[in-house]
Amino acid sequence: MREVTWIRRLALLGAILCFGVVVLGGYTRLSDSGLGCPDWPGCFGHVAPTGSAQHYASAADVRKAWVEMIHRYAASTLGLIIVCIAAFSIRARREHGVSVWFASVLLALVVFQGMLGMLTVTWLLKPLIVTGHLLGGIATFALLLWLWLSMRARQQALDGASVYAGNRLVEYGSRARLLATLALVALTLQVFLGGWTSSNYAAVACPDFPRCQNQWLPDADYEDAFVLWRGLGINYAGGVLDHPARVAIHFSHRLGALLATVLLLLAAHAALWRLGPGPRWAGLAVLAALALQLAIGIFMVWRAFPLPLAAAHNAGAALLVAATVWLNRKLRPMSQFG
Repeated sequence: MREVTWIRRLALLGAILCFGVVVLGGYTRLSDSGLGCPDWPGCFGHVAPTGSAQHYASAADVRKAWVEMIHRYAASTLGLIIVCIAAFSIRARREHGVSVWFASVLLALVVFQGMLGMLTVTWLLKPLIVTGHLLGGIATFALLLWLWLSMRARQQALDGASVYAGNRLVEYGSRARLLATLALVALTLQVFLGGWTSSNYAAVACPDFPRCQNQWLPDADYEDAFVLWRGLGINYAGGVLDHPARVAIHFSHRLGALLATVLLLLAAHAALWRLGPGPRWAGLAVLAALALQLAIGIFMVWRAFPLPLAAAHNAGAALLVAATVWLNRKLRPMSQFG
């Protein structure tokens, strides 16, 4: 059916665009452009910053406004794509493999993302909202990728793909599936810690590696570091936490990276044996994305957190999520398409 083909194509297009939105959102946050336009959805009541140039003191402020608005344009386009996916899913709801429920979750998530985007500005970069916005973006990316991978695998099955690989997954794949699921959960926690580190301006709290503040266990204030709600009316640009609390956040992010790395290595290793070429390639992709992300993170610290590397670290996280989602999808037999 033509609608099914369009759902598959739009899911791929949406996943690619969502990757760009996540990376651009990270750049917006890291370049302090989050309040480049202090209102929402426009910029000083205009569709583009060109109509509000009188509100900016310098060309740098205009550039920040453009970064923020381009991010909003891309996010709005992504929302339109997901609306189309939902509409096609309703039309093709009787077709095998089409899930109106899944499309509805995607649609609700992107609407919620729009609300978080508004609150990010109107609540003055509140860390809980900024981090939630990042998690929502990553979740949208993961769901769109999962949808495309599932529909692609289903189409391959209809085209006569062998069930041999699926039988091997049933027989040998339970341990790999468990490890891949745990790795995805740990990676989600790590994305939260990364967003919390960035939104609280805690990246520079540990300017050395592998130690932090020249200590293996640095002095830190964990009690104040993870207070999620501090009330409204506080401008969080530049951060409001004392140094020991920022150290606690950054060091927790490093510990989370260690946990996620161990689980990702175990999951990838389990996928490399006896499960066929699909899981094997996905496992290799996880290893490659993990190595890239670790390298970016280490060099980012050694190079004193330059903006290009910080933005690349955000992109690397999205690539690692994509590889882990691919691994989880490949570890499920063709008959399991939730």
